Amino acid sequence: MQNVKKHQHSQKHIKAISNRLSRTIGHLEAVKNMVERNEDCSKILIQLAAIKAAVNNTAKAVLKEHLAHCIHHTCSEENKQSIEELNKAIDMFVK
Repeated sequence: MQNVKKHQHSQKHIKAISNRLSRTIGHLEAVKNMVERNEDCSKILIQLAAIKAAVNNTAKAVLKEHLAHCIHHTCSEENKQSIEELNKAIDMFVK
């Protein structure tokens, strides 16, 4: 295995992803409360669909950042391991 250098992301990117995740966590907690209050299943499913979309959009933002910074950097260094790791992560995400 090659020694992969640790990469850095901007504080702006980290904050944006952290904010997205915080909103999604809050939304999930709200849906949990809906379940505990025995609210209508249709309303719960609609909220779960919104959470699923939020998670997918967050993943898309992470992937775009990864392609723009990490993969671009490693390609310039001819680091094939990073490409393989990205492919595995994408495979796991789209299951």
